[in-house]
Amino acid sequence: MTNPEEIARLYRELSLFPSLSRADLGPVVTSQYGGKYSNIYTEWSQRDLERNENVKFCRQYIVFHDDKSVVYSGASGNCTEIKGELLSKDSPSGEMKAVVRECTIKGEDKQFLEIWSKNIKMKSINLTALKKHGKVFEDEQFGCLVWSHSETHLLYVAERKRPKAESFFQTESPELSSIGDEEETMRVEKKESVKGEQFVFHEDWGEALVNKSCPVLCVLDIEGDNVSVLEGVPESISPGQAFWAPGDTGVVFVGWWHEPFRLGLKYCPNRRSSLFYVDLMGGKCEQLSSGTSAVCSPRLSPDQCRIVYLECSVYGPHMQCSRICMYDWYTKKTSVVVDVVNRPREDGFTGIYSSQLSPQCWSADSQRIIVACPQRSRKDLLMVDISTGSITSLTSKSDVGNWCLLNMERDLMVVGCSSPNCPPSLRVGFLPARDSQDEVVWVTLEDSQTLPDIDWQILTFTPPPEQDNSQYPGLDFEALLIKPKEVKDGVKLPLIVSPHGRLLSLRFYCMQTK
Repeated sequence: MTNPEEIARLYRELSLFPSLSRADLGPVVTSQYGGKYSNIYTEWSQRDLERNENVKFCRQYIVFHDDKSVVYSGASGNCTEIKGELLSKDSPSGEMKAVVRECTIKGEDKQFLEIWSKNIKMKSINLTALKKHGKVFEDEQFGCLVWSHSETHLLYVAERKRPKAESFFQTESPELSSIGDEEETMRVEKKESVKGEQFVFHEDWGEALVNKSCPVLCVLDIEGDNVSVLEGVPESISPGQAFWAPGDTGVVFVGWWHEPFRLGLKYCPNRRSSLFYVDLMGGKCEQLSSGTSAVCSPRLSPDQCRIVYLECSVYGPHMQCSRICMYDWYTKKTSVVVDVVNRPREDGFTGIYSSQLSPQCWSADSQRIIVACPQRSRKDLLMVDISTGSITSLTSKSDVGNWCLLNMERDLMVVGCSSPNCPPSLRVGFLPARDSQDEVVWVTLEDSQTLPDIDWQILTFTPPPEQDNSQYPGLDFEALLIKPKEVKDGVKLPLIVSPHGRLLSLRFYCMQTK
């Protein structure tokens, strides 16, 4: 295909397929006839070529179940585009919803924190006007929006407020002598400003995290409409991925050290970091994990007794193999649930290479977690028993190549699954009991159309003896081959090779497909 119009037509056709980005599960509701159901809120993104931007939209589904299997499921309404929402989260009871919204008013960007109850917007707090902090973080690296267990407070992360920088030659305006709210605000800002630092460089956290340099933990008191920045967090670290500790006594978060540098955190997650706890009463900050490794994705168990998180070595390969660690909240002891795997085990397990855990990954009994993890050329859902460390794949027998756990509540899993010739589809299924040998029965909520002209397969290669690695002998590697399903006789296709991974050198032999 060399005609630009044909290429544009194909691109327009493929851009119609949306991608799944999020799913939230509501509380179990019992109908007047005794049936139980849960509402599922999903977010998708799609490229709008006319507007030249990515649009985000939501759709809701309803799932009737008996706590063990899905009885009936279906969509409730059509898609609705989401405008201006940076973050949103339902309260644990499902009675309220918090939204961080950004909009432009008279040419200025402003951020609001909204509290909704049923069909009423109860509160809309202008965070920009409060001037307690900078912009709210909405990224997956630092950002969060978390209700307290009591549903009276909201936790989020924002950029630290910096004093206004002015020139040495800036003179004070004589109008400041008048009295009024606006003039008083200007007077306070003038007092807090610093001279001569308007061109000072502030290092940020790099690609996809530009202008994010010094995050702070912020709490909104919903009843009092008061926003406060938590004290006690060391200035040498950047906090993120925070959540409320058991009993709402404090906040648990991941802290990344600023030294030796910040740049490039998103694609270099092997930066020195640790798990911390800051006490709300005394402002004391306690380090919960070793400060010699890199950690991420702490997740609190439903019984509020344990925290699991991913840990890997500092520096070295960027997306290296991680271990799953567990911190016991009451004994204060840390254990390794799944250790680093240097080479594939006999059962086929290749190690944990996930960049993050699902927002909700614990089973209802607080004894297992579900991890969406690459296993060679597939991405499967793995069930990990925290007591024994045993690992069971829930999807290895499926033809689908990529599985992603979007959310899980009371053992009801919401997943997205796709393959090179099949856009993401939405499915649900119940996690079997701990001692059960039953397999998950997946029910499709939103199917996707398979692309009939594309074929794919996984190829396995074994290096010849002269190229075998003496330190790790007998290793093989896989490649994903994507090609047209039907090729006319005499037509030769070019081969595009995209090597990536931990192999230091590869030798490719060009092949022509007839």
